Amino acid sequence: ALPAAAERELRFRPPAEAPVRLFTEPELARYDGQQEGQPIYLAVKGVVFDVTSGKEFYGKGAPYNALVGKDSTRGVAKMSLDPADLTHDITGLTEEELKSLDDIFNNVYKAKYPIVGYTSRRILNEDGSPNLDFKPEDQPHFNIKDEF
Repeated sequence: ALPAAAERELRFRPPAEAPVRLFTEPELARYDGQQEGQPIYLAVKGVVFDVTSGKEFYGKGAPYNALVGKDSTRGVAKMSLDPADLTHDITGLTEEELKSLDDIFNNVYKAKYPIVGYTSRRILNEDGSPNLDFKPEDQPHFNIKDEF
């Protein structure tokens, strides 16, 4: 048997993949495409995607720039750029809208853009404690490279 210390060491070693990065709303807001040379981030369903490669859609002055720098789940579901819809809140969405949201989430965002982290709302409970049900999204098509 392993000595107790070595066994403990093995049991508590964090997994090898990159740590999950947590974004607060103000942090996410910094990646809103207004700054040349800065990455552009967009959150859908609490998952933060790096959409910088889609600059012509999401950059400054681009058609979907309103969606970036925040969790725009509702806007994506409703295909809406109305400021009132640029929120994580999906209360009252129709079956159709929820289905559309899942399609776009899986077939556009997860397929095209690397996941860089999660909103604090997705990782934490209301009281700020860790949400034990949190599971990172799998992203089989991507090789996540570390930021540094």
